[in-house]
Amino acid sequence: MTEPTSRRRFLKTCTAAAGAGLLQACGTSATSIPPLPSSHSVVKARTVPLQTPRRQSSDGNLLRVVASSGFAEDTNRVNTALTRLYNAGFTVTNQQAGSRRFQRFAGTDAQRAADFQEVASGRVATPKVLMGLRGGYGAARILPHIDFASLGARMREHGTLFFGFSDVCAVQLALLAKGNMMSFAGPMAYSDFGKPAPGAFTMDAFIKGATQRNLTVDVPYIQRADVETEGTLWGGNLSVLASLAGTPYMPDIDGGILFLEDVGEQPYRIERMLNTLYLSGILKKQRAIVFGNFRMEKIRDVYDPSYDFSAVANHVSRTAKIPVLTGFPFGHIADKITFPLGVHARIRMNGNGGYSVAFEGYPTLDASALTLDTLLPPPDLPIFPESGVADISE
Repeated sequence: MTEPTSRRRFLKTCTAAAGAGLLQACGTSATSIPPLPSSHSVVKARTVPLQTPRRQSSDGNLLRVVASSGFAEDTNRVNTALTRLYNAGFTVTNQQAGSRRFQRFAGTDAQRAADFQEVASGRVATPKVLMGLRGGYGAARILPHIDFASLGARMREHGTLFFGFSDVCAVQLALLAKGNMMSFAGPMAYSDFGKPAPGAFTMDAFIKGATQRNLTVDVPYIQRADVETEGTLWGGNLSVLASLAGTPYMPDIDGGILFLEDVGEQPYRIERMLNTLYLSGILKKQRAIVFGNFRMEKIRDVYDPSYDFSAVANHVSRTAKIPVLTGFPFGHIADKITFPLGVHARIRMNGNGGYSVAFEGYPTLDASALTLDTLLPPPDLPIFPESGVADISE
């Protein structure tokens, strides 16, 4: 397709979408799922129409936006994200999730639960991709109202990929615990695809992580521990994991590798949350802990500046009697990789003091059915990580 033809078709589709309007979200719940309070059904959340294109769907390009947590402040940024995903070959559904708002959330609890429950109940077609809108707070509120067993079964049948991080990992953890279905730590619609210029490293890593059947992540930073192990790699945001300890939504992984990241936390708070995981028996079941980026560059303990992240990592390793690795390239940073959670992984040390993590056994996208290269910058621009670059969006 030539560029002028593509542009005309794009503008024509945008006009059609704007004229047709957007479908209102409506939720269904299986009989085994507790209903939400009736007051939620009468609260009207703010919804601003999004001027985004539509295309004919196929089995491999259906992408559903899911907004479990905070609302998107900038509708233009949502439009940018959805248009960018459209240009990458996806049929973007549930677009209204990007413009909903109720209090601090992306819609009422009923609306946000319906983003998932409509798929679980079969009310809508099971997509190839579920993509989180953004993080913030609110995902834990909707967990009791999602039939994760049915959702996981439908996702396995269709090989669905679920991308998210930060607060969204509450849903991902519950999906693993109650639905026996893996997901991906990776970029989200508003947080990453909605940027005026998404990081080339992040977009390239998304394409590779989502399309390669075997993924190996090399971490060059010198480690204190010498680790060679394997098991189910799982986890996510430390604050979210600590909040789920002792609930049925926390996966029970024996012999696993626990991945953790967080942002904006003092060292003692990080240790306190890790101690919650230790006292609840979670850490003693793991073979190793892998720390992502915690954005600690400017954070100091006000009582003892020497009590830093390294001190916390050393303490938890001694207490739990398991090795701790650091520097894994994921977190609330601009340059992040995409990698699977809840699948088998192998950790090996390399010759320069760093380590590698190899993943296997997860669904992938068919790159030939999409145009994912549109996510990348022009070929004359290099793709490399800006190590530790901050990114406050989530």
